[in-house]
Amino acid sequence: MNYIVFDLEWNQCPYGKGQENERIPFEIVEIGAVKLNSEKQIIDQYHVLVQPRVYKKLHFRTQEIIQLDMKTLEQGTAFYKAIREFIKWCGEDYMFCTWGNTDLLELQRNMKYYGVLQLLKGPISYLDAQKLFSLDLEDGESRKSLEYAVDFLGLEKQKDFHRALADAWYTALVFARIDGEVSDTFFSIDCYQNPQKKEQEIHVVYPGYEKYISREFDSKEEAMLDKEVTSSRCFLCGKNVRKKIRWFSSGQKNYYCMAYCAHHGWIKGKIRMKRTEMGKVFVVKTLKLTDELEAQMIREKKDEIRRKRKIRRRQERAKS
Repeated sequence: MNYIVFDLEWNQCPYGKGQENERIPFEIVEIGAVKLNSEKQIIDQYHVLVQPRVYKKLHFRTQEIIQLDMKTLEQGTAFYKAIREFIKWCGEDYMFCTWGNTDLLELQRNMKYYGVLQLLKGPISYLDAQKLFSLDLEDGESRKSLEYAVDFLGLEKQKDFHRALADAWYTALVFARIDGEVSDTFFSIDCYQNPQKKEQEIHVVYPGYEKYISREFDSKEEAMLDKEVTSSRCFLCGKNVRKKIRWFSSGQKNYYCMAYCAHHGWIKGKIRMKRTEMGKVFVVKTLKLTDELEAQMIREKKDEIRRKRKIRRRQERAKS
């Protein structure tokens, strides 16, 4: 299997959000990629400038960052041709690698706009080199810039940053330094193309936690009635465990619970509601090993939310 390390540069509406095309808020103007073999050795590269069709003027920040003008970009390749060439260049057996989680999202959003999303079947498993760098070489939580990682590893700066091929090349060099066990274990899942049916739902067990990605529901209320969504099995032994704190909402998108496994201890559940472009919702649930201290914090969080709701209800009754 090869690794396709790619980077995108894009433009946005130069006249502000009020005039942007909501279907394609960021229009890709450059694709750069580096192909690595299974030994993480660079074996090929791909680069193309993409002809703008939606925004015919460069946003001042875009021009400042990528140092390209519209006259040069107008000589580029139409996106629907460029993406077909790129996918063909990727080959048959590969995994994407990016710095962060936005490039793959915007790639698919541009593909959907031009009616070629069928070229990439989702949900897509990929490698987020930014996350992997943190997991392997830092605290696992922070997310640093690509240039920071290059400096941290003492890599030679032979190209300017903020051009697609250069950033793909630097990302590939950083990725090659990441421990193979870390990159093999902590792959990411992009859900721009989320599961549609129950048989497409995703269950992945990582060291210390499990991730579940559900099919679509008409509403979050419907999702929370689904037994699989609200279940709390121990992902280490597979046994159903009793919830010590039942699911409760914190804001409009997040739900929490706490369960206890007699063999493996406290398990924290978190549900995030994700809304699709068509107005439906799907669930990303994580079940994570934790400790008594966090269990107490979750309990206090629930009590605080309950207290605030009681105060709000009293205030509403007093007004009426």
